[in-house]
Formats: sequence, structure tokens, C-alpha cells
Amino acid sequence: MTKKDKLSTENYKGVRDFYPEDQFIQRYIFEHMERVCELFGYEEYDASILEPAELFRGKTSEEIVNEQTYTFVDRGGREVTLRPEMTPTLARMIAARAREIALPARWYTIANVFRYERPQRGRLREHWQLNADIIGVAGVEADAEIIAVAHGIMRSLGADEHNFEIRVSDRRLLDAAYDQVEIKGDMRAGATRLLDRRAKHENFEEALSNLIGGKAAIELIDIIDRTTSSAFLEELRGQLEYMGVRNMIVDTKITRGFDYYTGMVFEVYDTDPANRRSLYGGGRYDNLLSLFGTEKTPAVGFAMGDVTARDFLETHNLLPTYAPGTELMIAVIEEEATGHAIKLAQDLRREDVTVAVNFSGKRVGDQIRQADKMKIPFVIAVGTKERESGRYTVKNLATAAEITLPADRIAEHLFSSLG
Repeated sequence: MTKKDKLSTENYKGVRDFYPEDQFIQRYIFEHMERVCELFGYEEYDASILEPAELFRGKTSEEIVNEQTYTFVDRGGREVTLRPEMTPTLARMIAARAREIALPARWYTIANVFRYERPQRGRLREHWQLNADIIGVAGVEADAEIIAVAHGIMRSLGADEHNFEIRVSDRRLLDAAYDQVEIKGDMRAGATRLLDRRAKHENFEEALSNLIGGKAAIELIDIIDRTTSSAFLEELRGQLEYMGVRNMIVDTKITRGFDYYTGMVFEVYDTDPANRRSLYGGGRYDNLLSLFGTEKTPAVGFAMGDVTARDFLETHNLLPTYAPGTELMIAVIEEEATGHAIKLAQDLRREDVTVAVNFSGKRVGDQIRQADKMKIPFVIAVGTKERESGRYTVKNLATAAEITLPADRIAEHLFSSLG
């Protein structure tokens, strides 16, 4: 094969490979997400990454559908999209079995989602995100609970409340501002998306003026900036304090870009100057299910991405130390001992010990060094002496301590050593 014929080892732009050390961190994040959701009584669900493109038209935002989705026509002539987010899928699933699903429903999933956009820190073309939602509760209690779940995940990952803040607003305040300035309905979705990018948009005021008019833009910004809170947001604050959440901040600049939000909206922000940005957010979307022909059903939820979660952990030195799943490597000293080593490994696996057998045929010292490089904590070398005596020397690679034991005591020793 010529150099020209070789396949590239580069992955597709904007996606990631997960080597064992990376997957270890990924699973760590997922496990904390899952555990907190289940502590609040949420049930796990899932769905295909493929959806009819129509599901996202008018339900997410035209910008995302037209500019950021991976959409194609399949061999049956159907327009298909790799999901850019999970909420429309959730709404479709709930609507499909509206008469069967007992409400309120608390559901969560960690979904693979895709958006064709410029890769940058905290934003890639493919990522995983937790979605947690309550369907069927209209009151402030549900809004507070969904924020408390988000707060609980941050705390579970090791964050203190001063490491992050929860910025909350209400789409009804924005709608009232639109009414006051007399912004027409067909302009509101575009204005909301501009407001959502206010801090990042280089020509925000000019773009807003071009969309709704210069005078209206000035008045709208002034109203938003002067609005400090509302009776609902203060009630929400009180509910959160009951739940031990004390880092809520009212910020009427928070709008969220999706068209379907109808009430409370929030974003979780990193407070560290090195990563001072929005990490994730969500809000209330009481009208989305009615688009499927069902009765209007209240719903509130949030989505937390794995990319910004990892950036947060790295910024605050909260990343876990890698530990392989393999607890023991059996080094085979001579070829004749291979069968004995395999049987020993299988016996230990029946006792829930995770074991890898080294078939390399290298010198025992090289095999031990390989185990150490792989961060496997324990090694047993098997040769003629071990086969004949039935006793094995277990070496702790971190401390260099050794102990010789019969096979039926190895698992007990490993478990006590690993804690």
C-alpha cells in the first residue's frame, strides 16, 4: 500500500474519539447525572437518533433546522434529520401514548445529538446531553424541582455553590416587553434568538435595530434591563430555598433561543473567570405537546451537555483520576502455564474480580511494566511453581507489597485492598 492509499487516522471535524481515559471521565459524568435524576424519581427513556425532519421545523427554530442540522433524503424519499436536541422527540413520544402515560411523568435520557456548526470551546458537532423533564405539572413546584435537579448534579460532581450560579428569568416578562413595544408576532422569534446571543453578538444592537426598528430596539433593551424580578420569580426563589438551592439569580437577559419556551427559563453559569460562560439550561414549554394534536400539557425541563460539563470539571480541578476497570493482570511466565492461567482467571471472574491474562510471551518484568503502564493495580505471575503449589504471589504495583495466597483467598485480598 502506497502512502497515498493509506486511510487517514483523523476523525470527522467537530466530533471526538473516546480512548479509555476519556471514556472513564465520560462515564463518571453520566453516572452522576443518572444517579441524581433517579434520586428525584426520574425514569430513563431513549429513542433513535433519526427523526423526520418535520419534527424540528417550527418546534425548535428555523435557524437550527436550516443551518445547523444534518438533514438528508433517505432511499425512500423521506427527509430525515439526525436529532439536534431531544425535547421535540420527548414531546412526540409522550403525545403518541398520551392516554397510557400516567402524569406527572418524570423522564430523563442521555442522548447523542448533532449540529452542523463551527466547532469551538464548549460546542462541537456531536455531543451527549442529559435531558430531564417533568410533564403534567403546571405549578412553580415543578420549575423549582427541575432547577434543583440541575443544582444537584453540579453538587454531585463536586462543585460548591460559589463555583456556579443559576440565572433565571421568565419568557412571560419578555412577551410583556414585546407587547409594550408593539413587536409583531412574526418578529418575536428572531428577536428572541438575537437576545439569546446578546453577550456574544458583535453587532447585537445593530442587528436588533435592523429586525424591529431602531426606536423599538432601544425601548425593548431598556425595558429588559430595568426589569428586576416578578412575583413568580420570587416565589420560585422561595421554593428553591426550601430545597437548599441558594445560588439563584434573577437575570432578565436570559431568554433561551428555542421558540417553544413559554415560562420560566434558566441557565447555569460557571463563575470562574477562566471559564465564565453558560454551561447549560432549560425552561418551561407548555404548548409543545399540543402541536401533535393532543391537549395542552404543561412541561418543564433542561439539557446538560457533556462537553461543557467536562470543561467545568477541568476548570475547577474536579476531574476524577483515571482508574482502569481491570483489577488484576495475570502474567504468564512460560507457554505451558497458559491453560492454568486462563483457568485461574476464569475462577476469579466468577468471584467478580476483573482479570486480564497477558498472552504476549514477553519476560515477566516486561509484563509487569505493561500492567503498571495500564494502571492495573495488581499482578500475579503464573509458572511451574504456581501450577504445582496452587499458591500465587499477588503484587500491589502501587506499594510493591507482595503476599502469597491460595486461589480461594485471592478475591478476598483484592477486595479488601481496593476498599
